[in-house]
Amino acid sequence: MSKLKWTGLILGITGFLMPLVYTFPGLPLAGHFAMSIFLMAAVFWMFETIPIYSTSILVIFFQVILLSAEGFIDYSAAVYDPLPFNHFIATLADPIIILFLGGFVLADASVKYDFDKNLTRVLLKPFGSHTEYIILGLMVVTAILSAFMSNTATTAMMITVILPIIARMEPGDPARIGVVLCIPFAANIGGIATPIGTPPNAVVIAALNQQGLQVAFSSWMIYAAPLAVVMLFIAWKVLLRLYPPATDIISLTLDSKLKTSPNAIVLYTTFAITVLLWVTEGIHGIRSSIVALIPVAVLTLTSAFEKQDIRKLPWEVLWLIAGGIALGISMKETGLAEWMVGAISWDQFGYLMLLAVFGTVALLMSNFLSNTVTASLLIPLGISLAMSGIMEGQVFGMMMIGLVIALASSFAMVLPISTPPNAIAVSTGLLETKDMITSGLIIGLIGLVLIMLLSVIYWPYIL
Repeated sequence: MSKLKWTGLILGITGFLMPLVYTFPGLPLAGHFAMSIFLMAAVFWMFETIPIYSTSILVIFFQVILLSAEGFIDYSAAVYDPLPFNHFIATLADPIIILFLGGFVLADASVKYDFDKNLTRVLLKPFGSHTEYIILGLMVVTAILSAFMSNTATTAMMITVILPIIARMEPGDPARIGVVLCIPFAANIGGIATPIGTPPNAVVIAALNQQGLQVAFSSWMIYAAPLAVVMLFIAWKVLLRLYPPATDIISLTLDSKLKTSPNAIVLYTTFAITVLLWVTEGIHGIRSSIVALIPVAVLTLTSAFEKQDIRKLPWEVLWLIAGGIALGISMKETGLAEWMVGAISWDQFGYLMLLAVFGTVALLMSNFLSNTVTASLLIPLGISLAMSGIMEGQVFGMMMIGLVIALASSFAMVLPISTPPNAIAVSTGLLETKDMITSGLIIGLIGLVLIMLLSVIYWPYIL
């Protein structure tokens, strides 16, 4: 184990023990246990002492033994009505988990039958052979795919697409760096457009669902897709300014043939129906998590998606999201979130200042932590603030702060460790970290400013 992980282990254990040996005035016994779990999770997630999904599993484990009615602690004399243990375990079957499961099945099946490559070939064709427009085309395709697939999987696939393009460019062409960077940046930006595009969206929507606030698939797109479109254009312009093309024309050939096997046709049909039902949720009223069961059922029943394919799904991501949901439940039910809200004079902050603080903190944290972890840590506090009456209306406040946290978390583009797409891009060896820092910082700050503008001139009128 590295020195960094040993440090994380010591700090995590210290954080877990601190609320058990020190009494915080006004915080009930259950709140102390919830704080122990929160501090341990925060440190372990930050230092990645153990895999981040393992930390989520540990969160649920400690909640069951310390906070549930079937646990080891007797709360009969305490001001806390412990939840049945299945409330914490049930986060593994939360509707947002099912939504992501459906997205994973669609994404992996698309890769299996080369549907992703064919889609890329079709979508890139209109952008011609000029370098700057090829970069725009790559970003548009990556963003569209990332809206409905894992942005990590999309980046991994698109990196293979750009390698032959880069090979046709002059060795000293600055745009080679821009071509590499455009993929992770577009993947991160495209992921904000839909609930299944990136895990922070799922964490926030799940937390809102816990408060009885249902967010339709199409509604999220109305909130976030305009920002994604504008930021995609801005990111393109930033990359062109920082890394202007020296090669004007690139001969682009993408070899891919649409498969026509029965299983492939089943996939194409299922993909189209699922996406159509997702984006029209506001019309037919069928929950997006229910729609997500369609690809899971159809593709497995027809053997288009088989046992070995199911084993390859990124189950650890679902565990990670479940741990974040469970953390929010325990913070709310034990009074910890309310106590944390009361410990700071939030009323001294203006409404917009609160949103700016959460947006800035989310952006900063997610550059050094997983953006999913950042959303998991901040959203319980944000929702508690909204419910405390500090913000303008509980439902409105919860939606606004949820949008700010989720979207700001996804604009972490400064370091390779900020998001998996960034790490994949750096692993190509075609760029240095300093290249990502410069462009990522500019795009992230512009994104934060636009989020704040939307919170004033757009979201208040459609929520």
